[in-house]
Amino acid sequence: MMFTEIGRNIEKAARLLQNGEVVAIPTETVYGLAGNALSEAAVTKIYAAKKRPSFNPLILHIANIDQIICYATPNAISLKLANAFMPGPLTLLLPKKNNVPDITTAGSNKVAIRVPNHPLALELLYQINFPLAAPSANQSGYISPTTAQHVYEGLNHKISYILDGGTSIVGLESTICEVMNDHILLHRTGGISANMLQDATGLPVIDGASHERLQTPGQLKSHYAPNTPLYRGNIETLIDQHRGKKMAVISFYKKFALSDNIDYYILSETANLSEAANKLFSTLREIDAQENYEVIITEIFPEEGIGPAINDRLNRAQFIHK
Repeated sequence: MMFTEIGRNIEKAARLLQNGEVVAIPTETVYGLAGNALSEAAVTKIYAAKKRPSFNPLILHIANIDQIICYATPNAISLKLANAFMPGPLTLLLPKKNNVPDITTAGSNKVAIRVPNHPLALELLYQINFPLAAPSANQSGYISPTTAQHVYEGLNHKISYILDGGTSIVGLESTICEVMNDHILLHRTGGISANMLQDATGLPVIDGASHERLQTPGQLKSHYAPNTPLYRGNIETLIDQHRGKKMAVISFYKKFALSDNIDYYILSETANLSEAANKLFSTLREIDAQENYEVIITEIFPEEGIGPAINDRLNRAQFIHK
């Protein structure tokens, strides 16, 4: 059985990656399960450890924006976005070059690329001579990890090393977008909002998240889901619908009347959406770990700033009737 170690040894992480192994790494968004993006064998290990469907493409993580042209063919507007938001929680979907294997992009002729904004991740990327494919470091479909301990709980004995970089600052996965001729397609909402993309380019931003075939990571309809059934909408209405059940209620900032069968989890008492986003995944994990709740209830967050990204993750985490 493989022993999983948590540590801060960047040289060890680099050595494992250079030997074709996979390593969990910190980023500002969530922790990623990293492997050599140019190695079919290493990418296969990522899919196996996560139990991730092979039709779900991976994101390439690189050390700086100058490396984009090594693996993709960006246009001028894409490079403008890269200069504006990288390093940071933005991923660009670009035409890929032939050195990126099909297994990394799930057969697509496009590749998703970003520069993470985390000092340990960047230092690691500068120590190796290849990009890292790094989906979230958890079992596929479950709540994304924002601490090294979250990774350990999900992937213990499946990987050998977790590079501990503290708690992720953003707490939600990156925004993914694609520059078209006269607009920007928003494939996944995240820390960079549609308004920010439009302000940086002058181009309108269109929702591109609904495709029959997965174009980018993070488009599965059921994703980020706890084991406890989750419902979202008007909290008071949902409490009434599930009366008699043991409930965990996640609210943005509002406090509700206490009840014997309800526990309340407030994400931001100051109504700060960034704070709420940062605490969302860890709160879902905390609730799920207790195993005594019958349902999780949460509300629809304001559609401003990072609010759409929070709503996107909760929408995909909702209970689906089989």
